Amino acid sequence: MDQLQITEKNGANYMLMELAGDINSYTVSELQTKIYEQIKKINIVLEMSQVTSIDSSGVGTIMAGFNDGIEYKHKLYLMNPSPVAHQALDDTGFSDTFLFIHSVTEVG
Repeated sequence: MDQLQITEKNGANYMLMELAGDINSYTVSELQTKIYEQIKKINIVLEMSQVTSIDSSGVGTIMAGFNDGIEYKHKLYLMNPSPVAHQALDDTGFSDTFLFIHSVTEVG
């Protein structure tokens, strides 16, 4: 069975969500809920170095969260995506749209 672990940590002006495992149609609902609730209030950093796979529903959730951030004047950052996650995001053709960072010190 696919699993996705989400560890939340509060920062000064952001919520860090450390993701580990698969982001797909079976696991995305909890992530979707957390992103949609938090992006209304604060910037979100998705730490993705431990993501082992991501499908179109996962990419769609991230894109929707990014777009919601614009609406609520907050930003969704992608930190250190694994090679698999980076490739999935590149495959969308929207890689230039996403805000990639290497450290939470880059949150602005």
